[in-house]
Amino acid sequence: MSRDLPSLNALRVFETAAQLESVSQAAEVLHVTHGAVSRQIRMLESELGVVLFEKAGRGVQLTPAGRRLRDVSREALDSLRAVCAELSQDQASAPFLLACPGSLLARWFIPRLDRLNAELPALNLHLSASEGEMDPRKPGVSATLLFAEPPWPADMQVYPLLPERIGPVFSPRYVRAALLERQPAKALVDEALLHTLSRPSAWTDWAMASGLTPQRLRQGQGFEHLYYLLEAALSGLGVAIAPQLLVADDIASGRLLAPWGFVETSNQLALWSPARQPQTQVRQLAQWLEANL
Repeated sequence: MSRDLPSLNALRVFETAAQLESVSQAAEVLHVTHGAVSRQIRMLESELGVVLFEKAGRGVQLTPAGRRLRDVSREALDSLRAVCAELSQDQASAPFLLACPGSLLARWFIPRLDRLNAELPALNLHLSASEGEMDPRKPGVSATLLFAEPPWPADMQVYPLLPERIGPVFSPRYVRAALLERQPAKALVDEALLHTLSRPSAWTDWAMASGLTPQRLRQGQGFEHLYYLLEAALSGLGVAIAPQLLVADDIASGRLLAPWGFVETSNQLALWSPARQPQTQVRQLAQWLEANL
């Protein structure tokens, strides 16, 4: 027995016209032209080999075959609509797992979490932090927020949000803070600079963008992850290199100083999501992030 069906779009158009017994009204409901509805019905009649509508005065009425198909198609399409609505509701209430670096989570995301929950109440957000290699394709992860360099992979839907900017920061508690704050950036050649092992090129990138010779900079204490590096800077242990986004609140509050500003890198903060999965909630989160960055 054949399992072939006519065009589902043609059946949907027919079902609408059959319920209203009007091609014109169906066109209005479906937001298409009268001719588009007529073409779909003629195509369905041709495929089935029966007449579904016949003229009645200035309008149309269903034939017996049309009434039979109307009743069956209404029941079938209503069942499909109900199941799709249930699935959409299930998807909307399912946990949305967002993965992001722990430093980004602690220093930017968590302070704004109340606002996000208030403005996106339907997003059942769960957070997963990592200071290691981020894998946007990890099973169960709805989206990943991270700094990365284009081009973007074809199997991912990527929402670029903000270019990365990095620069030197230190605490007013640092023993040489008062002196450094009055000096040009080249004064850093006399400092043993705090750095992170997870991004060893950060100081080099900053120096080259700032017109300094990277080889003249001295590496001091190293830390495994950015979060620890920033805690060391806040404790007054020295000068660290950091993304502006993650220290902006500390600079605004006076906990950190950034007298030489920040330079743009080739990285971008972006929200990544597997292209194969529904994007409605991902787009909503991306729009919220863009508005709040």
